[in-house]
Amino acid sequence: MSLPKRATIYFDAEIHRALRLKAAATDRSVSDMVNDAVKIALSEDAEDIASFDEREREKSVNFETVVRSLKRRGKI
Repeated sequence: MSLPKRATIYFDAEIHRALRLKAAATDRSVSDMVNDAVKIALSEDAEDIASFDEREREKSVNFETVVRSLKRRGKI
């Protein structure tokens, strides 16, 4: 595991207060909670990228064509 890096992050005052309160209530550091939140966000991004890669070869459908088809079939 690599050594932790230091960063300065500016939070809205109310967000910072909530983070401090949650950190105290859960016996965790604000840094640990922020790291976990960033890891979750990056993991979700990785899942999105994988989904885009899987669908890359799908046929593209024109928006207008879809709307016309829905109208023709009485869906809208």
